[in-house]
Amino acid sequence: MSHFPKDLNFVNHTSYIGWKERLKPVIVDPGLYLVEKTDMFFASQKRELPKAFKLFSGPSFSMLSRNFIEHCVLGTDNFPRTLLMYLSNTPDSLSNYFPTILCNSSLFKKTIINNNLLYVASNETVKERYHRLDPKEFTEMVETGSAFASGFRSDDPVLDRIDHELLGRKHGEVVPGGWCLGDSGKNSSSCSVWGDSGILRPGSGSDRLERRIVKLLSNDWFRSHQCISE
Repeated sequence: MSHFPKDLNFVNHTSYIGWKERLKPVIVDPGLYLVEKTDMFFASQKRELPKAFKLFSGPSFSMLSRNFIEHCVLGTDNFPRTLLMYLSNTPDSLSNYFPTILCNSSLFKKTIINNNLLYVASNETVKERYHRLDPKEFTEMVETGSAFASGFRSDDPVLDRIDHELLGRKHGEVVPGGWCLGDSGKNSSSCSVWGDSGILRPGSGSDRLERRIVKLLSNDWFRSHQCISE
């Protein structure tokens, strides 16, 4: 495996031109100016698309490194603040903000992985792109090595299986770990006995996640999928 960056940012992203028209409308939120709460509405004016940088978009869910977040917060580069102002009063600004900063930054553009390690429920028999996770997908979801998943129903039995089979969590109790070793009493689970929360003991889930990440980094796949302009 070739050398890859120490800090990685897992963000699905694209520069597909079709969605950029959605950034032209300007949203006005009267709640920012009036005491009474009212619905937002679109202004008659539209903004111009930027020429000084390229716009990128992706799902709002992402996994970002500490160094990159500090770059955005501390403002050592003026671009994060400039983009924040440009995306104000814009629909779906969160899905555009981080991918655009990453792909326009010489410091961080090589750290981006075009995969957010999220398992999204999918079903070929359903016309919609995304749907609620089917309990039959549990094994597939686990074997992908995804760090997170979406598409759960309210009171989804799949969540109970995750608690029981993957996390070792009993009903009504917290996930066992260094932050909660138990209680001094026999019939209580209030976590009065604490351990060292800084000690991590990786389980089988970490092995699956490791295989997923190694696959993404192998054969320079991630380099050929970074910030591609379409």
